[in-house]
Amino acid sequence: MDEHPGVLFREGPAGRRATVVGGPDVWEIIRAVKAARAGEPDLSDDDLLTMLQDNTGVPRRMTRIALDYWGAYPEEVDARVAYADQAEADRAAAADRTESLLRP
Repeated sequence: MDEHPGVLFREGPAGRRATVVGGPDVWEIIRAVKAARAGEPDLSDDDLLTMLQDNTGVPRRMTRIALDYWGAYPEEVDARVAYADQAEADRAAAADRTESLLRP
């Protein structure tokens, strides 16, 4: 936490994770940044941060804190993003299977 002011750690079912003080987990912010960049590859950094703030309500300052942490520990954060992506895909597949049983 001394190395990255604004970041603290929380314990949960998935283990210890980095979070921005007063905000979401670092991986959640990074996931949003990656999705925004993929959707808007030509936006300037400044415009991307503004768009993220407008769409998520996460202040630019918090996004910068998360980006700095990700820069130092990309494997840790990217593993959490990958886990969340897989869990979301698994839930969607399960919902599709359920719905397919209900369709004529």
